[in-house]
Amino acid sequence: MRHRVGHRKLGRITPHRTALLRNLATALFERERIRTTLMKAKELRPFAERLITLAKRDDARLHARRMVLRDIHDPVIVKKLFDTLGARYTTRPGGYTRILRLGPRHGDGAEMAIVELIGSEYKPEVKKDKEKGKKGGKEQAAAGGAAAAPKKGGGSKREKAEATQE
Repeated sequence: MRHRVGHRKLGRITPHRTALLRNLATALFERERIRTTLMKAKELRPFAERLITLAKRDDARLHARRMVLRDIHDPVIVKKLFDTLGARYTTRPGGYTRILRLGPRHGDGAEMAIVELIGSEYKPEVKKDKEKGKKGGKEQAAAGGAAAAPKKGGGSKREKAEATQE
């Protein structure tokens, strides 16, 4: 029975495991989204959320920064953590990360997952070239008259191809 067992050992000795969690947390704060195994992701979540909670502090800010610097050794990442990420989560009481399961890895069958910070979801940007192209097509159709305008509604592929050739 595994009653009151605190964490997963991940097949590593203690210094190796803490170094692994520190490196994963640094990569997570740098990229805001990383891909790793599910067990590492589940161990990373409380480790990273504790650091974000420290970054949200207003009262003992210097002490909190020094406590975070124990685990995150890159000062650029610590600055980002305190300035942007801490400010992003000021009103949120917890739950700063999300784990998305990806399925088994092809090589060894290990369950894979994506760990991402809430608020850094993938947002595809609308390309402005397509919008300009659509506006240009409407202007050309209006200048060419009704004959150049594409038909609205169904129509077959052949009819559409003939209409574009004219």
